[in-house]
Amino acid sequence: MDDRELHAHLIGQQGSRAALNTPVLVLDLDRLDRNIAAMQAKADEKGVALRPHAKTHKSVDIAHRQLAAGAVGICCAKIGEAEVMVDAGVAGVLITSPVAAPAAINRLAKLAPRAERLMAVVDNPQVASVIDDQLARIDATLDVVIDVDPGIRRTGVASPEAAVDLARTIADCPRLRLRGLQFYCGSQQHIEDYAARRAAIEERTRYLRDVIGALREAGFPPEIVTGSGTGTHAIDLELGAFTELQTGSYVFMDAQYLDCDLDGSGEAPFETSLAVDARVVSANHKGLVTVDAGFKSLSTDGGSPQVSSGAPPETVFAFMGDEHGALVGSDIGDRLRPGDPVSLVVPHCDPTVNLYDHYHVVRDGTLADIWPVSARGRAR
Repeated sequence: MDDRELHAHLIGQQGSRAALNTPVLVLDLDRLDRNIAAMQAKADEKGVALRPHAKTHKSVDIAHRQLAAGAVGICCAKIGEAEVMVDAGVAGVLITSPVAAPAAINRLAKLAPRAERLMAVVDNPQVASVIDDQLARIDATLDVVIDVDPGIRRTGVASPEAAVDLARTIADCPRLRLRGLQFYCGSQQHIEDYAARRAAIEERTRYLRDVIGALREAGFPPEIVTGSGTGTHAIDLELGAFTELQTGSYVFMDAQYLDCDLDGSGEAPFETSLAVDARVVSANHKGLVTVDAGFKSLSTDGGSPQVSSGAPPETVFAFMGDEHGALVGSDIGDRLRPGDPVSLVVPHCDPTVNLYDHYHVVRDGTLADIWPVSARGRAR
């Protein structure tokens, strides 16, 4: 049975979160909406646009809530995510990973004429020319931004000179319109210490300003400078180099970001809205019980999940295989019994969300709705 068959009858029943079949992805609606409003307010205060990254939530429902709160659009990591969002009426989509494979370029060209305010990044002159040729075949146009490598050598042009060369190629492509540049410092997002993260971003911002200056001098002043993330949003807003932010994980706040001092205050500026609810399935040992959430229910790239309720806060989670996890703690086998519920803060929200078909949206412990993870698995 799928999630709706299992749980639709619980919608609106008071306290029905406790009756959900586990493991289950749970989203607190009030916390989600407060997070959306808080980030939008931060951007509005500085006069910066917000284009949140949907690779985090992969949800049409959440994207519409972000747009309603004032976002100018959303970001998608892949063409498949963008297709889902565009088909659901989401405007202002920016595809933040280069689209380079022939089949993907063909899909991008077909998406362009039916997508309102679609943009894509490019980091290679030859690819830009191929995209332009494909657009010409169907008489379509596309806005693009130059992806600039912030130093991690994943994607992006590698120097200010390369950015200028690519801008000149784009200018010679009649179907492409250059709007600006993208600069995403992914490796700096999870530096836990605020001062260290700020120093790293200040250094990278100096380089970003060099790229912007080179483009301006060459006659290609960027209208849009897009980037940043949840980990550096406060610093980037203060430094003022970006015209828009691509923050994503702020809507959920996973364990990785809870470990970071995001704004120098020592307090989390956003609330934890996402959880995986599990249940104890075995409790035959004094210092350990087993729950029904393992590798198939929680991402592993961000460490282990944190216990948020159902067990003492000092309880340690350890993966025990595909289907199971262990909760380790003094006398925990005497305190918890099979069937007892436990709620977990996910280690890394993006890949954890991709393990599930639906969000179980709750308010005050009651199941309020079931939303599809609309772009789940759209990795191409």
